[in-house]
Amino acid sequence: MIMERKRTDCPALPPGWKKEEVIRKSGLSAGKSDVYYYSPTGKKFRSKPQLSRYLGNSVDLGCFDFRTGKMMPSKIQKNKQRLRSDNLSLSKGKPDLNTALPIRQTASIFKQPVTKVVNHPNNKVKTDLQRASEQPRQLFWEKRLKGLRSSDVSEEALRTMDLPKGLQSIGPDSSDETLLSAIASALHMSSAPITGQTSTAAEKNPAIWLNTSQPLCKAFTVTDDDIREQELKVHQARRSLEEALMADSLARAAESTRDPEGRAA
Repeated sequence: MIMERKRTDCPALPPGWKKEEVIRKSGLSAGKSDVYYYSPTGKKFRSKPQLSRYLGNSVDLGCFDFRTGKMMPSKIQKNKQRLRSDNLSLSKGKPDLNTALPIRQTASIFKQPVTKVVNHPNNKVKTDLQRASEQPRQLFWEKRLKGLRSSDVSEEALRTMDLPKGLQSIGPDSSDETLLSAIASALHMSSAPITGQTSTAAEKNPAIWLNTSQPLCKAFTVTDDDIREQELKVHQARRSLEEALMADSLARAAESTRDPEGRAA
């Protein structure tokens, strides 16, 4: 490729700086030119940012035109006018004539519409505090409780409860122990009624159709006999607790009537 080089002094820069214009004489880019600048020490600069970093604050290149090598004050004036007009249009609240709803740019492969809010004092963004506080649930998270046993103050494991025959667990590697943990967690963490997995599809593929708000058990029905049986158990437990408290109270009373040597008063 044949090129013509013209190197001249650059009065806009400090003394000793040269401007070089390389004009292409042949090829597809014939007629086009490239501009370079050389420092007094011979260092070559190919762009205005390189020149600005090298000169620093010694020379103000705000109105310097890299192509012509001259200071262009009108260039700064035009930039100031454009900036002033942009700020004025923003302060006046330039109307947005585009009525199409914006699309949320997320990693989802489906485009999700979002609410479009314009700059107006009467517009308010409504938020659902209940939905915002909800956290996603992990499938079969109750299985993390597997192997954990409750114990008393003496660190002896308590006897495991016997579940009714109508309660059947669901899910991979299901057991009565996992089902008991799931039901206890559901009763403790939610005030909603416990119905089990009402969808029959959950029995075929629980990883897809599982309702995470319900424990890992099949749907069940509580009959009147079940309620009466539970009431009887509660009554017996309260009777046993009453007898234990009464025996403890009598033992304390008898202990207080004895003298320091252990004899009855």
